[in-house]
Amino acid sequence: MKIGIIIICYNNENDIDIGQCAKYLNELKDIEICLVNNDSKDNTYNLLEELKEHCVNVSILDIKRFKSDNSAVRAGARFMSNQFSLKYLGYVNSNSLFKYHSIVLLFKAIRDNQVDILNYNQSFLNKKGIRLTMFQSLFPVMDYLEKMNIENLYTSLNHNQ
Repeated sequence: MKIGIIIICYNNENDIDIGQCAKYLNELKDIEICLVNNDSKDNTYNLLEELKEHCVNVSILDIKRFKSDNSAVRAGARFMSNQFSLKYLGYVNSNSLFKYHSIVLLFKAIRDNQVDILNYNQSFLNKKGIRLTMFQSLFPVMDYLEKMNIENLYTSLNHNQ
């Protein structure tokens, strides 16, 4: 089962290491990535295009006029639903991206947790208990990653005691 993850990028030129990003993205299984350039004023769009050339599972959507994160996520969701047959769509907004300090670390976290992200999404949607539209079924990838980081921190603290 394929899922899609939409990542909103805004002026991330200094965070994009093509080699490292491509390494993690090419290791993803059954995940399509949509990188949405939200009217970046730096070289972000060109770097995203270069990254796309190195990865078969990456699409780029370029928004020419800055939008709110919610609007940019919806634009990415429309793009992904038109291009791919995906059962689930997750997203990472630009504010959440800063928590990882680097887009490379975000890609690594997604790669390391890809099976669990899918399982988290299924439980997230099952709790809602209704058949959802595409936009209602978007799930926040960062919620899962933050939950895993807290659990890993708690586990490591207990092992050190």
